[in-house]
Amino acid sequence: MFEVNVEAIFPAAHALRNYYGKTEPIHGHNWKMRVTIEGPELDSMGLLVDFIGLKKSIARVLSRLDHTFLNEVPPFDVVNPSAENVAKFIHDDLNTDLPALQPETAVRIARVEVWEMDQCSAVYKP
Repeated sequence: MFEVNVEAIFPAAHALRNYYGKTEPIHGHNWKMRVTIEGPELDSMGLLVDFIGLKKSIARVLSRLDHTFLNEVPPFDVVNPSAENVAKFIHDDLNTDLPALQPETAVRIARVEVWEMDQCSAVYKP
């Protein structure tokens, strides 16, 4: 099994609904995320997936979140904008691009990890 990882950072604010504590009010983070793509074989060029195409797809997904108040961005206008839900959102949106990113071989998103800060992360694995 081969794996490729790409990381990106995006600033955004959020407020957790029905959470009563220090992070209850609106607050911001420099969010960090890592996407791991996996597959059993490489394409004819010896690549699992092209980094350039993957980075463009990630940029497309993150452009919806970058410098926003997440609570106003669908689906987070309804779904609590927790790190766990942000990771799943990134997975689901990015997953639509995978067939075009690697038409020769079967690849999948193995995991999306999202950090609100250096010491705290959440992972979504499909």
